[in-house]
Amino acid sequence: MSNPAFKGWQAATLGLGGNIGDPVAAMADALRRLDERVDCRVTSVSRLYRTPPWGKTDQADFYNACAAVETLLAPQELLAACLEIERTMKRVRVERWGPRTIDIDILTFADWTIDAEHLKVPHPRMTERAFVLMPLADIDPLLVVKGETVAMWLDSADRSGIAVANENRAWWRG
Repeated sequence: MSNPAFKGWQAATLGLGGNIGDPVAAMADALRRLDERVDCRVTSVSRLYRTPPWGKTDQADFYNACAAVETLLAPQELLAACLEIERTMKRVRVERWGPRTIDIDILTFADWTIDAEHLKVPHPRMTERAFVLMPLADIDPLLVVKGETVAMWLDSADRSGIAVANENRAWWRG
């Protein structure tokens, strides 16, 4: 892990998705739970996207979004908070890229590079996935990831089948 000394509020970006039950309600609930914490605040949320499945394609379409947060948590603590939200929302990890009620990934954390067993930042495959890059570009197209801006990564990403499901970026506020 390479990072400056941890001090105060840090900016992070999260990717959210799901395709079982009511994934939009689950993502909204997860964002509200994060925002209600004293050590996290949601500062921006993307539009909502409907996305064909990726990796394992014989399943229902996904809904995806990204959020910018500020947090007092260290990266591993933010991951633990996200995993706890998934657990309380009955997320079960059965198969890689398989169906899920909710998925919360840490995409970036300040300008840190982390290569730990359970946390890699920037998220290792985010620059290959339009379903991450499109909502992330809603929030910060000039965010630099792996030496290029999100907008530049998105220019070369395959956006096939991805559609905006909700233009209103307050969709999560319920």
